[in-house]
Amino acid sequence: MDFSFSAEHQLLRETVRRFSETELAPLVREADDNEVFPRELFPKWGEMGLIAARYPEADGGGGFDKIADCIIREETSRVCQAFASSLSAHSHLGIWPIWRIGTEAQKEQYLKPAMAGLKVSCFGLSEPDGGSNIRALKTHAKKVDGGYIINGSKLYITNAPMADFMLLAARTSPEMSAKSISLFIVDLPSKQVEIQKLAKESIRASETGLIFIDDLFVPDDALLGEQEGTYPIILESLTENRVGVSANCLGMATAAFEEAERYAHERIISDQPIGKFQSIGHKLANMSAEIEAARWMVYHGAWLTDNNTLDNAMAAKIKLIASEMAVKVSEDAIRILGGAGIMRDYPVGRIHRDSLLYIIGEGTSEIQRNIIARSLGF
Repeated sequence: MDFSFSAEHQLLRETVRRFSETELAPLVREADDNEVFPRELFPKWGEMGLIAARYPEADGGGGFDKIADCIIREETSRVCQAFASSLSAHSHLGIWPIWRIGTEAQKEQYLKPAMAGLKVSCFGLSEPDGGSNIRALKTHAKKVDGGYIINGSKLYITNAPMADFMLLAARTSPEMSAKSISLFIVDLPSKQVEIQKLAKESIRASETGLIFIDDLFVPDDALLGEQEGTYPIILESLTENRVGVSANCLGMATAAFEEAERYAHERIISDQPIGKFQSIGHKLANMSAEIEAARWMVYHGAWLTDNNTLDNAMAAKIKLIASEMAVKVSEDAIRILGGAGIMRDYPVGRIHRDSLLYIIGEGTSEIQRNIIARSLGF
């Protein structure tokens, strides 16, 4: 077994960290305060090859692997999870299914400009009444001459207020079964698609929308891959993305720990740094150990993905551990900073509220436990 990162992976990490610290960090406070994503980041990410990093070179990608994707997510999240969330929703959920089964025409029109950061995507899956239960999806697409008429709603859709197109999940037959769920590519903006931007406490600089779809006509060639019943592709995408968002959690936790460790060295009480107090030292020791444990789960999951051996239960285990760890570590960081921890001049408060996203989003912790329990026969 080789647990070391390759020279290429190390160089990628250094490059993304340097870019994030120089280009992203100065934008974070204003974007978070105003709840506006700096859209100019997408073409910059595209130019650097970060959006397309893990896609094959033959399809216009960088030819890297899932390990590289996790490195990009981790290092971006270390500086700003809101920016990383928009990047992740675009670079994976919004375009991975198009790369996976899209027609050549769909790849040319949507995938290639999206990988270059010239078009922004969103993934319309979650609904107001469905939550994490994909099979309860109510948005429906009725077949008509030349295309489909779509009606329904979507909730908590990352990038929706600024997206150029949406990958939309809709039911193409009335039965409540997985095979009746299909994906469509919908151009935005559209008069038949109303998008309301949501105000949030978490990932404030990542724009999120509530979507109402009223008698939207899409032509036959808007059906992804020109085939109905693409629910398995949605599951594949979500399973792999659970490893990806776990890397996001790892980046947030690392940033919170680094700030707490720095503060513990610099904050002096009774002529000694607070890190010398055993209660603080033990808390930092626990944080360090928990991050390290999650780190190897995340990159083991990336390795499994690259070897086509990642299963749903393992992805759920990784996401459960990493997301709960990020919440705990970021809360401990606030406790170490004390009053400073809830001041906006320090990042740990923002990191903590951002970390709460992933015990809910991409499948709640309860959903992950359900998946794991089923794998155990319960």
